[in-house]
Amino acid sequence: MSEQQQLPVLVVGAGPAGLAAAAHLVERGIEPLVLEAGPSAASAVREWSHVRLFSTWGELTDPAAEKLLAPTGWTKPDTNAYPSGGDWAEHYLQPLADVLGDRVRVGATVTGVSRTGRDRIVDADREAQPFVVHFTTADGEERVFARAVIDASGTWTTPSPAGASGLAALGEKAAADRITYRVPDLKDPAVRARYAGKRTAVIGSGASAFTALATLADVARDEPGTHAVWILRRGISGSTFGGGEADQLPARGALGLAAKAAVDNGHADAVTGFRTEAIERDTDGRLVLAGEDGRRLDPVDEVIVLTGFRPDLSFLSELRLDLDERLQVPVELAPLIDPNQHSCGTVYPHGHRELSHPEPGVYLVGMKSYGRAPTFLAMTGYEQVRSVAAAIAGDFESAERIELTLPDTGVCGGAGLFDEPEAAQAGDGGGCCATPTTLHIGIGAPATTSGGC
Repeated sequence: MSEQQQLPVLVVGAGPAGLAAAAHLVERGIEPLVLEAGPSAASAVREWSHVRLFSTWGELTDPAAEKLLAPTGWTKPDTNAYPSGGDWAEHYLQPLADVLGDRVRVGATVTGVSRTGRDRIVDADREAQPFVVHFTTADGEERVFARAVIDASGTWTTPSPAGASGLAALGEKAAADRITYRVPDLKDPAVRARYAGKRTAVIGSGASAFTALATLADVARDEPGTHAVWILRRGISGSTFGGGEADQLPARGALGLAAKAAVDNGHADAVTGFRTEAIERDTDGRLVLAGEDGRRLDPVDEVIVLTGFRPDLSFLSELRLDLDERLQVPVELAPLIDPNQHSCGTVYPHGHRELSHPEPGVYLVGMKSYGRAPTFLAMTGYEQVRSVAAAIAGDFESAERIELTLPDTGVCGGAGLFDEPEAAQAGDGGGCCATPTTLHIGIGAPATTSGGC
């Protein structure tokens, strides 16, 4: 074994994909080092602990991780049950981090990755140099050398702004005290007090926006004066609220119907074709949203921006990455996950080849690998890291072989109502969809499934 092969594989992020990557590396006798910026494993997941996933437990645990956990007495939760983010962290992700032990360091923020002694310009002897990773802790700056780097840091820390141009709307940063970019936990009395009796704008059109509208409607039934203004950049069509009662996943359909009920019952008004250009304060300190078309909406007290997420690529600037210009994902992966063409149920199986870059030994996995696309499933991330770990180990036969169970339809980036157990437990299993389809194909080969997110 060469000196470089004796170095650890550096994994950025102790979330679902990062911890699964570490488990697969351990299974292959390769030492991982996981650096997590938050104060604990699964820090990002814990921040939406009140939100229920659409995927079942059967699709939220990784096989290699299960093997690592088995000797500890860990038992897998009911495979047909739908956990909340808090359940996922407490009953699977934290136990997995615990069994990995000192291989996981929390409170360690990666600030840069490069080749030792080589910036991104230098060609000479580049691939022979190990990676050097700089990170900060409460004690200051540190660095570590690695044989490969798996970036599983996700996108949670970089939400997209309210501005329709992709930039923050004018005045958006100045109004930060009245804006949140997450689904608020309205079961928390302090959070509930912020929105109760208030007028709140909800910007976004996905499952997170549905969740916010539905929970605000629940508050409105008990707290007079609570009202939502739903801001949509497009118009309302037959698919705006999802599949409803015809949805193959009842939990997802119920969420869309709850959002529709919020509008139909007068708890929310929908404003369509509105592209936010500026956020201003009126004389009372309330916020006024101004659109690109000159429209100015009535003042609101709070704004919930749920327009998606984007990857933070800043600490990878010294590496040679090949990223799609639209989605900011590995260029070979982009056509396979393009949300204009694919739902999470129709994403083609993929692995180390599609995740590779001109810089050998660097992989973006999990939500980070999907950039701005919302079509990611946890089970896809687990297959990604299995293939990547095999490639790092030199087992290319295994790395090229993908055995992936995809649902007929799927929910991308699942976000469901925490307090709707009937809907959450409905359906006849298989994760985010009713009937799974098992594919045994080579990486990159076309796969066809029906349905969508």
